[in-house]
Amino acid sequence: MSVAATTAATTTTPKTTTTAKQNNDKNYDTFLKMMTAQIKNQDPLNPMSADQLAVQLATFSGVEQQTKTNDLLTQLLGQNALGSMGQMVGWVGKEARLAAPAYFDGATPVTISPNPTSDADKAVLVVKDQSGHEVSRTQLPLGSADYQWQGLDNSGNRLPKGVYSLSLESYQKDKLLESSDVEYYGKISEIRSSANGVSAMLPGGVEALTSLITAIREPASS
Repeated sequence: MSVAATTAATTTTPKTTTTAKQNNDKNYDTFLKMMTAQIKNQDPLNPMSADQLAVQLATFSGVEQQTKTNDLLTQLLGQNALGSMGQMVGWVGKEARLAAPAYFDGATPVTISPNPTSDADKAVLVVKDQSGHEVSRTQLPLGSADYQWQGLDNSGNRLPKGVYSLSLESYQKDKLLESSDVEYYGKISEIRSSANGVSAMLPGGVEALTSLITAIREPASS
């Protein structure tokens, strides 16, 4: 099962553009049929004036031009997506740092990059499974150094394979200051074009927009 991670930013997507194009094409065809029917069925004794016909022809021309413009825009968006994918093809096989659901294979630790608030005196890693149930809470050393999450529950038992969400709670004198998503390193297996833009495929079927990636590095030596 694919797990998607996206931003809340509103963007123009190929899917949205396609829908708009379909609507414009429909309006264009409807307008053409209505104008043709009006000309065919006009009263011979009281035909449409030249001015009215000119206005309708001008409107027809405007709709046609809009349809052609939307076709061109769709082509440009497609070319832009392909160009972005081409630039990122070198990322395949490298490790990306990003805030997204993380896959744990049941054995290999997951490298995370916690970043507690500067005035925190305690940082706690909170892990939840795909159902949203909390499975572990681990107090972390303060600072932004990478940390190896071992995939253990609160009893020290190994968690099963699966995709988990990671968040960091920053405290000061037991007062919660902030709860934020935690970045981790995952190996990119594929770059693809999705409905929301260009995305990266990560272990466990996690799919995340490349805009979420904040760093790229060579895989750590095994």
